[in-house]
Order: sequence, then structure tokens, then C-alpha cells
Amino acid sequence: MNAPEKLDLLGFTQSQLVALLEELGEKPFHAEQILKWLHHRFVSDFESMTDISKTLRVNLAEVTEIHQPEVLQVQTSTDGTRKWLLKARSSSAIEMVFIPEDTRGTLCVSSQVGCALDCSFCSTGKQGFNSNLTAGEIVGQVRVAVQALATDYPDRDRAVTNVVLMGMGEPLLNLDNVLPAVELMMDDLGYGISKRKVTISTSGVVPGIERLTETTDASLAISLHAPNDEIRDQLVPINRKYPIAVLLDACRAYARTLGEKRTVTIEYTLLDGVNDQPEHAAELATLLKGFPCKINLIPFNPFPGSGYKRPGSTAVRAFQNRLIAAGHATMVRTTRGDDIDAACGQLKGNVEDKTRRQAKYRKIAGG
Repeated sequence: MNAPEKLDLLGFTQSQLVALLEELGEKPFHAEQILKWLHHRFVSDFESMTDISKTLRVNLAEVTEIHQPEVLQVQTSTDGTRKWLLKARSSSAIEMVFIPEDTRGTLCVSSQVGCALDCSFCSTGKQGFNSNLTAGEIVGQVRVAVQALATDYPDRDRAVTNVVLMGMGEPLLNLDNVLPAVELMMDDLGYGISKRKVTISTSGVVPGIERLTETTDASLAISLHAPNDEIRDQLVPINRKYPIAVLLDACRAYARTLGEKRTVTIEYTLLDGVNDQPEHAAELATLLKGFPCKINLIPFNPFPGSGYKRPGSTAVRAFQNRLIAAGHATMVRTTRGDDIDAACGQLKGNVEDKTRRQAKYRKIAGG
């Protein structure tokens, strides 16, 4: 008879650790000690946790493990962007990207192995879907990056100041693992990142947004990419189940939980001749009128076989200026890391065994 699979301790929140300790007959205060060993001191074995008893260390080792994602490859762009290829438990590979800037460092992490939503302009979706990442695998990406970057930015308190769940996968189709991982990112006993600087992105899984209103106050980004349902149905297939009006209603409800000074981010990938024309800008401005948001425009990042082109810089600036003139806070996201396929929409990893689970998740997503 096979031994039961051990639980990955990296994904345990403080409350989950307290519950585990109670099951083991131990005092709850050990949870703080264990979290600091895991996420502040980055230990990889239980014997190193020298301020807890040997009995507790043995008991923890019997039912849990510390499973940090294995680094398979690291690439660095000419602009300083760094991309890691990491091995998931499924034996597939996922990708994580760090984008350094003058005053901050943004880490883009994955939430699934592949993606079932098949957005037509995204390389990840073309790889198919394999499995959800565990909470430990999600927060483990932050742990890998923080350790790797610790000596690279000596003038900062921390290299990773922002985390965005905009890597491989749809986070809201894996909330059971995303939520504890995000909690650890924001917890001072974890990585202590501000709730304003941890962003969960979604292509429009409305039930997931509704669940977020009850479970977290992390920042929210919506991959909109179109000013109307006709275009969005083609670019983002989940729109056929949750059209724009329904999606924005859910976003408004979530925005009300954030307070007056925080807004939802609208992500809009500009595709040459598809959604980047003056009439599209005017329609988008009207669609978002009165909605507290900021808009990020993303010039399309090409990948083989996409069938789309990046619009010219003049068209991009004209689109931005029309939105600004209509009163919308609008930024153009600078393309970073495209020479190593690390730019937005280019992540693909290495997704194996992607057929047996794909249909199930398409059904969940409504595609």
C-alpha cells in the first residue's frame, strides 16, 4: 500500500499551520516560527528549524515536505528582465518573469500549467492545459525569485516589490490554491508585500471575481482586450459565457470592497487592425465611463503562428490620447523581455499531457 502523499508546507497559511499543529498536539505559536523559517530564512529541511523541538520537526517531516520548484533554466534579457523555467510537480515546466525598474521590481508568476481559456493572442493558451499549481508551487515562485535576487539590488529593502498573477494560467480557475498563496505573499510572516502591490489577473471568470469579494482585498486586473462583445468573443472565448456587461458588474462590486483610493486595472492588448482603431477607442471610453479604473494598453507581443501584428507606435499613442481625452487614466505598458519571449502573452513553458484535462476545464470556463 502506497504511503499518503505529503503536504507541501510552503503553501500553508498561518491559520492552516495552526490547524495542522493542533492535529499534531502542538502549540499554535509554533506557526509563526515555522513561517519565518520557510519564507524569511528559506530553509529547505526541518532539521534547520533549530528553535522548535525535535519531536515537532519529526512529526512535520512525517506528514509534510518543503517542495520548492526546481529551476531548469534562467534567461536574462538585454533590458534586464529575467525569466525562469521551473519544473512543476506534473513534470511540465512553467515560466516566471522578473521585470526590474528604477524604484520597483515586478514578479509575474504562473498559477496553472498551461491554460484552458485559449485566448487567441496568447502563446500560453496555445500550449493547452495540464493542471493547477498548488499553493506551494505558486508562492514557491516568489521564494525562488527572492532568494535569487537577494544580492542584485543592495540599495533596496527587497528586490521583489510587486507580484502579478499574470503568468501562465487563469488564476480564478485555481482559487483554492491562489488564495492561500496570495495571503502568504501579503502576510508579514510570509513576504510582506502590500495588498496594493499583489495583483490577481483574470480573463473574466465572473464567479471567481464574486468569490474574491468575500476572501481577499488584493488588487484586481481584468484582461478586457475589446470594447464590445463581438470582438471579445473572438479574442477571449470565455466572453461567450460571461459577456462584458456581466463582467463589469462583477468588477464594480469588487471595486466597492477596495475603498475609494483603489481601482481595478483594465488590461487591453492592442492588435493591429483588430481592436486598435479610433472607433474602438471611442467605444472603450464610453464603455468604461464612470467605472473607477486605470487602463493599461499593451502593444501585442508576437509569437509564431498567432496571426496578429503589433500596431505602430503612432496608432498606440493615438489610442491612448483618445482615452486620456475622455478622462481615463491610461498608460502604455513598455514591452520588456521580448528577446527572450518573456513579454506579456509570450509565456509558454513546456506543457505535457495536455489532453486529458483540457475538456474538463473548458467546460468549467464555459468555452
